[in-house]
Amino acid sequence: MTAITDVPGIRVGHVSRTGEGWLSGVTVVLPPPGTVGSVDVRGGGPGTHETDALDPTTLSTAVDAVVLTGGSAFGLVAAHGAQLWCEENGRGFAVAGGVVPIVPAAAIFDLGRGGDFSARPTPDMGYAATAAAAAHHDGHDVERGNVGAGTGALIGRGTFKGGIGTASITLNKIPGTAPVVVGALAVVNALGLPFYPSAANAADVGKPEQAPPALNTTIVVVATNAILDKAECKRTASAAHAGLARALNPSHTLADGDTVFVLATGAVALDRGTEAARQLSLITLQSAAADVVRLAIMDGIAAADEVGTPAGHFRAYRDGVR
Repeated sequence: MTAITDVPGIRVGHVSRTGEGWLSGVTVVLPPPGTVGSVDVRGGGPGTHETDALDPTTLSTAVDAVVLTGGSAFGLVAAHGAQLWCEENGRGFAVAGGVVPIVPAAAIFDLGRGGDFSARPTPDMGYAATAAAAAHHDGHDVERGNVGAGTGALIGRGTFKGGIGTASITLNKIPGTAPVVVGALAVVNALGLPFYPSAANAADVGKPEQAPPALNTTIVVVATNAILDKAECKRTASAAHAGLARALNPSHTLADGDTVFVLATGAVALDRGTEAARQLSLITLQSAAADVVRLAIMDGIAAADEVGTPAGHFRAYRDGVR
């Protein structure tokens, strides 16, 4: 199966905690040094950290790690642990006397799902997830389902389990150059349900009269080995949100914190020989970003331990009906 780690240099680490009131965790995406990044936040209830630093008009360009966490706004402290690991390893924005790691983060709402409202990720968990990512070899398999930030994830107002999914797409190889790879990792904790064939009506599950309002989020990291600047990463993040809308119904609601990060490792040049070629290259990559986000979301749902319905509905969509 494909994964975000098909993008050379991208590594993923998970830390999960269950039992004794816990059902939460942290996932860290660790890119190679010098990776450029940006973000697009579209949900009405986001929980994020350091996303302003990823605006194309700001000073920094590199992203040292991206933290995806449970625990809602409380869980964002996990980014502090990732920052500490990066500082100890000399990764960050160079300043007099040291470095300041750029570590954006986004959180899902899973508070109380293990029974203890105060059981939420800590800086130590963020540090451990970053160290776990760094310990992996290039191209490693990524654990999916109810792990890391997806440990306590639910979808459809808690009707089914959500979870972590991942996928990648390799674009047509230009002769004499390496292929462009676009990968995604998604933590699916959505209010909506997936579009999938001949199963329960997604519009019926989660109607307000059937369940109380819930707090939700789908958070995504898209990575590519292409050379992109910060503004192009921002535009790619915007395009990638189409993948959420294709996978989940509804998406981008007032109760969702839907957020997409984009990381570009800068290993492969796009065709920019003419303005027309530049536009076509970017449009092709951005279209692939939307497609791979959809696949990662469906993968996360299929990989989860389903509650109350056969997982086969979701796996059939992922594996055969695209």
